[in-house]
Amino acid sequence: MSELRPETRAVHLPQPVMEGSRPITVPIYQTSGFVFDDPAVFADGMGRPDGAYVYGRLSNPTVRSLEEAVAGLEGGVGAVAAGSGMGAINSVLFALLKPGDHVIAQRAVYGGTSTTLTDLVRRFGVSVTYVPEDDPEAVRAAVTPQTRVLYLETIANPVTQVADLPAMCAAAKEAGLVSVVDNTFASPVLCRPIEHGADIVVHSTTKYLSGHTDVLGGIAVFASDELYRRVWSFSVELGATPDPFAAWLTLRGMQTLSLRMERHCHNTRVLATRLAEHPAVTAVHWPGLPSHPSHQVATRLLPDFGGVFSFDLAGGRPAGEKFMSAVRLALLAPSLGGVETLILHPATTSHRALTAEELLRSGIGEGTVRVAVGIEHVEDLWADFEQALAQSS
Repeated sequence: MSELRPETRAVHLPQPVMEGSRPITVPIYQTSGFVFDDPAVFADGMGRPDGAYVYGRLSNPTVRSLEEAVAGLEGGVGAVAAGSGMGAINSVLFALLKPGDHVIAQRAVYGGTSTTLTDLVRRFGVSVTYVPEDDPEAVRAAVTPQTRVLYLETIANPVTQVADLPAMCAAAKEAGLVSVVDNTFASPVLCRPIEHGADIVVHSTTKYLSGHTDVLGGIAVFASDELYRRVWSFSVELGATPDPFAAWLTLRGMQTLSLRMERHCHNTRVLATRLAEHPAVTAVHWPGLPSHPSHQVATRLLPDFGGVFSFDLAGGRPAGEKFMSAVRLALLAPSLGGVETLILHPATTSHRALTAEELLRSGIGEGTVRVAVGIEHVEDLWADFEQALAQSS
């Protein structure tokens, strides 16, 4: 490049070439596109998710490293990353469904998912039947010639019902349905739905996979190559692609996933058990408690029961509002899965779009408080909860 003028040299920067070494961590490939010497390789890379890197919306080395890492954790053949959890969910549902199709979904689903299903009904004439998360006979009874998808959550948001994945996915397979499981609350550390018969697993990587409340992302993992390529093709046209830096942050967070999940679960067990015995609390919703309706299913499927729970206060919504205003260590904020403990009121935040009937169907009360437990010292968290409960009674 010595013969080039300064204006040209400033544009065409030298590229490092690794000889005899490689980086310890995955580099951030912060580029929108890639250069080719061979036109045939260029053309081939445009048409498949595992070809040469062409353009950031189609493929990127950092993003693909994330996809391969999560696919490996979940036991899938491939994965498609997205810019958010809802980006992954919408990529899957819109790739699989057409006007007039029918979806079977469990009664308790994330508020954003519920909104998407409602929108599919309103705009595209897709019909939805809601069933209990542990009743395969209800799935069989709901199947029609137009049914295409069974949608489940490993651990539901926010009252933590646990889906009987082996039974529900078996019923879906009998009917020729694609089973989609949101595994965000469990993470691959606690559950790998593909091992229980799921066809597609989705995550909000914003949550436990990244784990530090500093990134937005989503991902879908596939049990079959056909579904993988089908959804990838739609997702690149939808434009739900994540940024390489977000993918890199998620990869960095994933390295401590198992350690964080152990602490999340431990802290949750202590808080949920103590709250269940507190006179100001009428119910605690966490599948690790024997009183939870999903306890037997959860015990059969999960090695531990997750880092999110919810509870109802005797004073209803006024008491819940007082509690959330009184906490000092826990933070009143959306999301979950980070190192900090977060609380929110589902009826007015994560599930605000649901009608009163839909809230009741999901098991959410006006006074329900959801807690996403962090990795702080559990006795500090309990002291904070105790003083807030005293002020809310």
